[in-house]
Amino acid sequence: MTTIYLETPIKADVHKVFDLARDIDLHQKSTGKTNEKAIAGRTSGLIEEGETVTWRAKHLGVYQTLTTKIISMEKPVRFTDVMLEGAFKSMKHQHIFKNKNDGTLMIDIFEFESPLGIIGRFFNHIFLKNYMKNFLLERNRLIKKIAEI
Repeated sequence: MTTIYLETPIKADVHKVFDLARDIDLHQKSTGKTNEKAIAGRTSGLIEEGETVTWRAKHLGVYQTLTTKIISMEKPVRFTDVMLEGAFKSMKHQHIFKNKNDGTLMIDIFEFESPLGIIGRFFNHIFLKNYMKNFLLERNRLIKKIAEI
């Protein structure tokens, strides 16, 4: 299992940051490089606990689909989504929000496992972990930018 841990300080109210992090429309704006679109399940607005979304995006030159489900949510403290179907062997993304004196600390814990055993682990090590980290950082930059307006 590969884990990416990110902390993003944001000078905005925790409720605002929480809602931006689960906003389907904002997520699509942050993924312009991969042309990611919500095509099934919740396709716009704020995703809620128990809901699914299916994404279609171009990664590594190939269009792929990924269906995730929000399996838990405690507003405005945390929510967790997991992959139901997609290219990963498994994927879990915990979104945590801590109220700080000057705003919110947004924490991402993104865990994934690639298929193909040792070949997948090698691919994670040399490429995929950094690719996914940059993908998340781009999303977080937009959340921060919008929240701090």
